[in-house]
Amino acid sequence: MNDQASLPKAALWMGGWLALMLTMTVAGREATRELDVFQIMVMRSAIGLVLLMPLVMLAGGFRTLRTTAFFQHVGRNVVHYTGQYLWLYALALIPIAQLISIEFTMPIWTAILAALFLGERIGWRKSASIALGLAGVAIIVRPGADTINLGQLLALASAVTFAISVIMVKALTRRDSVTTIIFWMLVIQSVLGLVPALLVWKTPTAQDWPWVLLVAFCGTFSHYCMARAMVHAEATIVVPMDFLRVPLAAVVGYLVYAEAIDVFTALGAALILFGNMLNLRRGGTARIPPK
Repeated sequence: MNDQASLPKAALWMGGWLALMLTMTVAGREATRELDVFQIMVMRSAIGLVLLMPLVMLAGGFRTLRTTAFFQHVGRNVVHYTGQYLWLYALALIPIAQLISIEFTMPIWTAILAALFLGERIGWRKSASIALGLAGVAIIVRPGADTINLGQLLALASAVTFAISVIMVKALTRRDSVTTIIFWMLVIQSVLGLVPALLVWKTPTAQDWPWVLLVAFCGTFSHYCMARAMVHAEATIVVPMDFLRVPLAAVVGYLVYAEAIDVFTALGAALILFGNMLNLRRGGTARIPPK
């Protein structure tokens, strides 16, 4: 693969990822003002299935969605569904910059879990990355301080849960395509969330529907953009582009909700990002996910 020739395409797909993720952050917060998180999640999955159909047809139709790892998909999506619920719940409780900063501890928990369950080695770079990330979280959350709240704890729990999901999906990418993984994610999470959503169901108003549709669209195609970016460049090139989401989220929070950025959040985010960058500099060739 010619990295130089593919970098513009990777950057373009990552630009789509960033735009969709930032849009979903705002849409998710607005949707949770009137609708329960369970209802938003099941609507997001059901609408996402409809939106995914063109990609399914382009990939060769439903026959391409067969999988020999159905129960692995179920297990992964139970975990991922939990993480999404925690993330959306935290979104309504804490500033966007705090949420995104804490979310970026996911690579730290992934490294720890990979060492514990996959036998991956933790060298000095990963150790330093973990230490810096944990220090960053401590600065943002400040355990024992009056400022700690439920939203921060839920954001941290969602980051750990997403890390578990990453470990589980790593095995799935060896068997199934990106479209297949997304399809089963939407199907399984629709089934998982149906009963909880019905228990809290509220008929969406005309004002609610645009936010719900945005959550569904952005949630479905943001993952596709990330996967396509990794087709054109290695993960060690693509992932640092996502770090732009931290300052961009702070800007969005300030412009849309007038959320001021406190010095603790800024310092903690800087340590978390520096730790991630240090870990990425370890070298090696990242596996490119299937198209």
